[in-house]
Amino acid sequence: MLHAHLPFVRHPEHEHFLEERWLFEAITETYVPLLQVFERLVADGIPFRLTVSLSPTLISMLTDELLQDRYARHLEKLIELADKEVGRTRHTPFHETALMYQRMFRDIARTYHETYGRNLVQGFKRFQDAGRLEIITCAATHGYLPLLMINPEAVRAQVAVAVDLFKRHFGSPPKGFWLPECGYAPGIDEILKEFGIRYFFTDTHGVLFASHRPRYGVFAPIYCPSGVAVFGRDVESSRQVWSAQEGYPGDFDYREFYRDIGFDLDYEYIKPYIHPDGIRVHTGIKYYRVTGKTNHKEPYVPAWAKEKAAVHAGNFMFNREHQIRYLCRHMDRPPVVVAPYDAELFGHWWFEGPLWLEFLIRKIHYDQDTVELITPGDYLRAFPCNQVARPCPSSWGNKGYNEVWLCQANEWIYRHLHLAASRMVELAGRYHEADGLLRRALNQAARELLLAQSSDWAFIMSTGTAVEYAVRRTKAHLLNFLRLYEEIRRGSIDEDHLAWLEWRHNIFPHLDYRWYASEATGS
Repeated sequence: MLHAHLPFVRHPEHEHFLEERWLFEAITETYVPLLQVFERLVADGIPFRLTVSLSPTLISMLTDELLQDRYARHLEKLIELADKEVGRTRHTPFHETALMYQRMFRDIARTYHETYGRNLVQGFKRFQDAGRLEIITCAATHGYLPLLMINPEAVRAQVAVAVDLFKRHFGSPPKGFWLPECGYAPGIDEILKEFGIRYFFTDTHGVLFASHRPRYGVFAPIYCPSGVAVFGRDVESSRQVWSAQEGYPGDFDYREFYRDIGFDLDYEYIKPYIHPDGIRVHTGIKYYRVTGKTNHKEPYVPAWAKEKAAVHAGNFMFNREHQIRYLCRHMDRPPVVVAPYDAELFGHWWFEGPLWLEFLIRKIHYDQDTVELITPGDYLRAFPCNQVARPCPSSWGNKGYNEVWLCQANEWIYRHLHLAASRMVELAGRYHEADGLLRRALNQAARELLLAQSSDWAFIMSTGTAVEYAVRRTKAHLLNFLRLYEEIRRGSIDEDHLAWLEWRHNIFPHLDYRWYASEATGS
């Protein structure tokens, strides 16, 4: 299960905006490489089933023409830099790696422009329609739902917007739902049921500490009393990939993430390829391997890394075989091992991740007959009878509960989010059938609230990275909402300012403010 998400970062008011690079890096290093893996597997007739969640904010950015144009220009500069690097590194230990980047970036450009016409969402849909992927959705702006449940209408709107956008892009409603940060609290499942969602995921303890002890632990789903199924994360398979101590990405032959030529090379040479203000940034070209736990790094050797990816894929499969054989002795049905990861781990943080995944899928097909790749929807169709219990409140954040999104660094945001949500519900209840300028203002107020609710801003404040940007985004969206609220209440909407907000924050063009009405449902 791969969860693909980035916060909505789109700044038409600036030609070069630093945080937009989050998207550009993920396209280059994760999303296109994963699609290329799927293409090769299909071309070779290798069957596979994976679950992928695409967050509504990510879908919106991947299909936005402005961001598509900006990414195309970013990729052109990257290819230009790679071409220069091939010449600069000649007769050095880095030349082979420079050639690798040159080939990689050119292949990515072909895939992006020619294969998918700049629309990667259609790429994922292609593999959904081919029966290879089960694509599911996530909350509209990745709001941390347990802390928004003080206003159930706010959670309902997060789900309603997501389901509507999903149907518009994928042609059918989603079967499953990725709770942002695996954050669950009682009542969320009832809202999911309103929108036809059949299953969601929690972290391990969300299922293990359920209201009734789960007979099969996390190796079979449970049903909430609402009838929505819950799949719990398997600790062992997660640890092998995620753990800083035990996980594969820390292997000494893999590429070192933090040594990038954007920081290593002479300023005048690298200046055309970093931020125009002179801010050094990651370019994506990195020449060193992990090497060890010290600052000393040796040159990256692509062939060694490829070999390690194959070895680690075999090791992962071997461990799953033994795990499943053991579990089968104690269960009356095949166990399901749920292995969810952030998609951006594969390629961006762990450069060899997509290659590892490809090796794993090929090995599962050719080298054994114990493990089968399956999706939650597949499993529920095969085994529809499961134990009923209510999961416990939980998340997959540090310590397993709400601490990351509610701590000293970010607690101040919630009084404002809750007040704004209450006022949005008030507006939706007061104006049942608005049209024209009033409807536009109500819809934009809903957009600003949704954008303020993104869990990414609280997460960034908690971890101490790009804090100024996260604070600025939270305050800006809240202030925009409050101004619109007052203008709507007074009956004096500033149309020029509204048009500017619609241009700047254009996410969810089909949003309907009435989703915030107390009587709104998913039917």
